[in-house]
Amino acid sequence: MNDKKENILLTKSFRFAIRIVKLYQYLKENNIEFVLSKQLLRSGTAVGALVREAQNAESKADFVHKLGIAQKECDESIYWIELLKETNYLKEVEYENIKSDATELLKIIKSSIITVKAKYL
Repeated sequence: MNDKKENILLTKSFRFAIRIVKLYQYLKENNIEFVLSKQLLRSGTAVGALVREAQNAESKADFVHKLGIAQKECDESIYWIELLKETNYLKEVEYENIKSDATELLKIIKSSIITVKAKYL
């Protein structure tokens, strides 16, 4: 596993979780939306937690498995972000910005999985 890539993944997934928490707080505090944003909070913060958990994996296969779950949570987060935008809870600029972060994170996770599978499994 490439240490540099792991650090990028850890950093970006943690920063993404912070953005998700702040978006949730904003939507909740302004009485804009509660149900969809709660789903986004769960999936968006799960990504970083799973990436962190993968760092302590018992094997390369376990590492790939945990990142695979993180990948699913990241994709689910994109779904909730898209739904919030299409139901007019997010403005276009907010949507584009956070979706871009989520998409970049998803690509890094997928790349990490592919790299580890190619080298070790």
